[in-house]
Amino acid sequence: MTNLMSLIRRLGAVAVLAALTACASPSKPYDYTAFKEAKPASLLVLPPVNDTPDVNATYGVLSNLSMPLGEAGYYVLPVSLVDETLRTNGITTPADARQIDAAKLRQIFGADAALYVDVKQYGSVYKVLSSETIVEMHAKLVDLRTGALLWDGKATASSAEQNNSSQGGLIGMLVKAVVDQIASNLSDRSYQIAGMTSNRLVYAPNGLLPGPRARQPVKN
Repeated sequence: MTNLMSLIRRLGAVAVLAALTACASPSKPYDYTAFKEAKPASLLVLPPVNDTPDVNATYGVLSNLSMPLGEAGYYVLPVSLVDETLRTNGITTPADARQIDAAKLRQIFGADAALYVDVKQYGSVYKVLSSETIVEMHAKLVDLRTGALLWDGKATASSAEQNNSSQGGLIGMLVKAVVDQIASNLSDRSYQIAGMTSNRLVYAPNGLLPGPRARQPVKN
């Protein structure tokens, strides 16, 4: 019994130490040195590479990125113009666009940097007691003048964040899961969640730095 109590105390001490260590070791801040030196003002957003089964993922994400980037203070080349220019030059898929050399993109579009995006999740997932729509994207910002990586990050958003209620018992949860799945299919909820994810990618901690056109706080 004495040995058992001693073991419990040791395990408790280890658990407390682990918790204190975790609290004392926050996530490492992103190194923005290259970003600050490059000072990109204009951005080219290439069509995202779709790693999901949903064919709408590329343009669902692409159409949601311009607004948060513009609000963050960058000039964003119109995505429709970029898409048309690529197609006119025989580049019809995001994977093909990804292969274009940075210097060539700079020559064609004149942007300071390009945002490369991979869509990892896009769409609804039906589970036994729930249904949620998830969008996950990974991105990197590359200086088109030098080819250097300026920033990389990722973001995820889910419809479960909007409604976490689980009232109504087991039957109610099952019905709600079915209703959520139908509503997602009818309303293209993935597009809405892609907007949340895009904002999170830009504005979350370790996101993009404000651009040169970002609104400055009013001084009293």
